[in-house]
Order: sequence, then structure tokens, then C-alpha cells
Amino acid sequence: MKREPLSVNQLSIDNLKRKPFRTASLVITVAILAFILFGGSLLSVNLKNGLNNVKARFGADLIAVPVDSQQNMGAILLKGEPDYFYFEKSVADKIAKVDGVARITPQFFLASLGTACCSQAVQIIGFDPKSDFVIRPWLTKIYEKQLRDGELIAGSAVTPEPDQTIKLYETSYPVVAQLEKTGTGLDNSVFGNMNTIRALFAGAKKIGLQFLSSTDPDHSISTVLIKTADGYDANLVARNIISKLDGIRIIKTQGVITGIAENLGSLIAIIYVLIAVLWILAVGILTVVFSITVNERKKEFAVLRILGATRKKLAAIILGESFLISASGGVIGIAAASAIVFPFSVYIGDQLGLPYLQPQVGVVLGVLALSLSLSSLVGPLASAYAAFKISKAETYLTMREGE
Repeated sequence: MKREPLSVNQLSIDNLKRKPFRTASLVITVAILAFILFGGSLLSVNLKNGLNNVKARFGADLIAVPVDSQQNMGAILLKGEPDYFYFEKSVADKIAKVDGVARITPQFFLASLGTACCSQAVQIIGFDPKSDFVIRPWLTKIYEKQLRDGELIAGSAVTPEPDQTIKLYETSYPVVAQLEKTGTGLDNSVFGNMNTIRALFAGAKKIGLQFLSSTDPDHSISTVLIKTADGYDANLVARNIISKLDGIRIIKTQGVITGIAENLGSLIAIIYVLIAVLWILAVGILTVVFSITVNERKKEFAVLRILGATRKKLAAIILGESFLISASGGVIGIAAASAIVFPFSVYIGDQLGLPYLQPQVGVVLGVLALSLSLSSLVGPLASAYAAFKISKAETYLTMREGE
């Protein structure tokens, strides 16, 4: 029976099987690289996507809040931590009259409780549909109707009851729509008009929340969102507002975005440096291992030459082995990273404290393909010198070595 000649691929596979411990060690090395490469790259892409989404969501140039609430406002915007703070409603009218202010719209914050009175702890945001220019532009993308009294729109991280309601202060409210994920604190918020807020406020007081006794939604607001007029510098308008009103603080949304971008940039830079160092380290380790391995197998390759293998085939065997190791490690590392990054994306975003939003499937597949390609390239690149060296070796001299 005539036997088929062994192919380069089969020879490479058989060689790897003969040294299982060495093969496994090399595969694990590449797997660690692929894990960091894919996981880190995807993390960077998600953070950048989250930042871009924040920029798109911020329709106001300035945000007026009570003087002692700047940190709370940041927590609401970025982390979705339920909170509340108030000042007089008349502040909005005064801000509207300041030079350089084009539009204003107030909001009222109320925090639900994680107790029996409420389905879950969420940030409740009341807005005025008539004056609003921040929330409605992106609410209308998923709910084109006018939001009626008693109806709520929920963020992506809010889980309604099976009947599409949410219980807040012992009253169930219908959730008429749910927003797409934003990667910000808005995912943990619910939105309603001011009449709905009044009903919620009354329910909160009814169950005995005494801290609301000095507040009245008819005369109080939590923030004023401000759009500056064309040609006016936001910093100058902010100074004008502060000079005319006491007890308020102005948050510049551009400053919030810049702060996020700086933190994000530092984190991404660390990730890229780690990837680069690990990639170079992996190439170095594999280069040394393949050089030692090829040196140990000189006579094996000399025998193959005597049996008719060409120099190119010897080089192809070494490159084939290295590619199989790299490809296997790449697949394992990417699979391991996927098992962590995707199921725990919400937890990762919460722990980072930065906008974190997964991009479209096409972008994820692109990152995956790039990571797999770079991981698979490590082995052949590391073994290229060894392959070149063995392909140039003289068969006779190689066989005589060690005699």
C-alpha cells in the first residue's frame, strides 16, 4: 500500500505533540499576550466609545447646582449614584436674564430607596418638556409620543417588573420606553415630567421621608441646564452668573468631559504600554526558545534533508510549528478575555468610574481580528531567524557535529 508523503503541516503537528510540556508552555505564553492584547484593546475602545457618547449626550454648556453639590452632580452624571439637592426655583428665572444665556431648563432630582417601598434604588430625574433641550432630543429616538403624567422612561440598567412597571414609594408607574445603553449614570435613572415628580414626591413624604419636609417641587429645583448664546464664551457666562447669584456653583460640561478624557487617556496609555512591553517580551521569550529548540534538533533536520526535504521545507516546518503555537494561544487568550470582558462589562464600568460603552459588533469583530492577527504573528516572527539559520546549515557538517 502506497503511503502519502507527510505534509509540512502534519510534520509540524507531530513535532509539537512529541514535546507536550514545551508546546503547552509556549501556547500559554501567547495566550497571556492575546488575553492582554484583546482585553486591553477592547477596554480602550469601550472607554473611548463611552466618552464620545457623553459628548453627544451633553446638550448643555453649563450646569447650575447648589454650592455644596458639585461632587454629587458628578456622581449622578458618571456613576448613577442616587442623590438629591435643591435650591429655589426662582434661580432659574434669574439665570435666564444673565447676559450670554440663550436657553435654560430646570431639573428636579429624587432618589428612590432599595427597600420594600421601591423596586430598586434609582435616580429619578424630573424635567420640563416645554423648556427641555437636553433630554428630549435623545428620548424621542425611542419614544416619539408626549410623555404623559404618571409615565416613566427608564435607563438601560433599570429593570422593570414583568408588567413593565416600576414600583417607587409604594406606587407602580408604567415604564413606556427604555433607553439604549449610554455608559453613564443615566443608565441607572428614570425620567418623568414635573407632574409625575410631584406625585413621586408626595409618595415619598407619605411613607415618612422626613428629609423632604423642607422641600416643595412647586418651588424647588435641583439643577439648571444652560445653553450659552452664540459668540459667548462659556467661562465668561459662568462668571457672570456667579457674580449675580449667591449659593450656586457652575459646572462646565466641557470641563467634565476634559476631566474624563484626561483620566481615560492616562488609563489607555498604561494599557498600550503594557501591551507593547508584553508583546516584545513574548517575542523575546519565543525567539530564545525556538533558537534553543532548533539547535537541539539539528540532526533531525539533517536527516530530513537526506530524505529529500528542501531547505524551504525545513524553514516551513519551523514556521508552521510557531504559527500553530501562536494561533492556538491567540484563540485561547481571546476566548478567556471574552469570557470576562463581555459578561462583566457593567461591573467593569462601575469599578472604573468612567463612561464605558461597548461599540457595535463590527468594531468588536475588528478588534478581535486585529488581536488574533498580532498574536498569530508573534510565533513566526520569533522563529524567523531560527528558520533562516537551519535552512542555511550544511547537512554533512550538521551530521558530523558531536562526533
